[in-house]
Amino acid sequence: MQLFRTGYATLKLSAALTMVSGFLLLGGCDSGHTQQAAPNTIPEVALVTLEVRPVELTTELPGRTSAHLVAEIRPQVNGIVRKRMFKEGSDVKAGELLYQIDPAPFQVAFDSAKASLGKAQANLPAIRSKSERYKELLVDKAVSRQDYDDAISAVGQAQAEIEYWKTAVEAAKINLGYTRVTAPISGRIGRSSITDGALVTAYQQNTLATIQQLDPIYVDVTQSSADLLRLKRHLEAGRLTSDKEGGQKVRIMLEDGTPYPIEGKLQFRDVTVDPATGSFTLRIEVPNPDQLLLPGMFVRAVIKEGIAEQAILVPQQGVTRNTKGEPIALIVDDEGKVQQRTLSLNRAIGDQWLVSSGLSVGERVIVEGMLSVRPGTVVKAVSFNNPKPGSEAPNTKLQPKSN
Repeated sequence: MQLFRTGYATLKLSAALTMVSGFLLLGGCDSGHTQQAAPNTIPEVALVTLEVRPVELTTELPGRTSAHLVAEIRPQVNGIVRKRMFKEGSDVKAGELLYQIDPAPFQVAFDSAKASLGKAQANLPAIRSKSERYKELLVDKAVSRQDYDDAISAVGQAQAEIEYWKTAVEAAKINLGYTRVTAPISGRIGRSSITDGALVTAYQQNTLATIQQLDPIYVDVTQSSADLLRLKRHLEAGRLTSDKEGGQKVRIMLEDGTPYPIEGKLQFRDVTVDPATGSFTLRIEVPNPDQLLLPGMFVRAVIKEGIAEQAILVPQQGVTRNTKGEPIALIVDDEGKVQQRTLSLNRAIGDQWLVSSGLSVGERVIVEGMLSVRPGTVVKAVSFNNPKPGSEAPNTKLQPKSN
């Protein structure tokens, strides 16, 4: 029994030694495999070479349309509206009859004033003749001086009465004319707030209707006063040159994003800045022959600021942000190594950034493969193909170069 136990222990020891030897052999094989060095690969990146070019700078501002002329129709006399003479929503001409107020009481007042004027005019010759006879009799002392003075005074009173009734006739005539409510301007008239038979009062608060002239039409937009100061500084410093020929032209974008087919013209900039918003109003006059633009519509105005003669543009895909939120770009120097640049950006133009500082003409910016490189890495430049050539901004096309 003792001999059996000794043999069994010896057998277990041999098996354990065999397993240890196998693990050591396997470990040696793995160690030898990991010690084989992987071949060195140079990452490939796509580059664009920066160029300087003139770029037209624009500002897109929101705004709303308003009518060129607006006339609110109100009665100028009291009365009953006998008939409305226009069709709601139609175009009317200046002087066209809109409402007819009952003219009967005003016709009576006009006729009465006219009759009183005739009576006063008829009395004047007799009174004047009497004063002339008194003048002759006064020489012979046939009448007293007082009688003559009374006759002269009566002539003056008769003449004054004639003038009074002349003005009364004119006033009655004006009031009679006011019974015909006519259009003061040409344009499109809206809905009527009254119907036939309604009682109206002179200069009432509620309008009868409103006429709006839609061609041309105004577009009122707001711009920050800080943007205006920035623009003036850039013009004075020579960073921008004003477009003398077309600097007042403005493009209009409709609510659905489509461009309006006719350019507008900048009329004026308001002289007062709103203290609540820090902005001021710009008014643009836009031709509207088809009356596509209606008052109150939301539009966007693309206003030309000027031309940056020495502009540097870089694709937006070549610009990222660091942990501080600063825009950065990776460039490849003459030795093929990656360098990082911190940028100052002006604005987006299409799918590109306008660079104020941080990059120079001729430098090569990485636009693809940035995630696989870091500053100091040696890279291989390959050709860059823009996947969206149609998205480039007009007059700002980049011609990528590769080394």
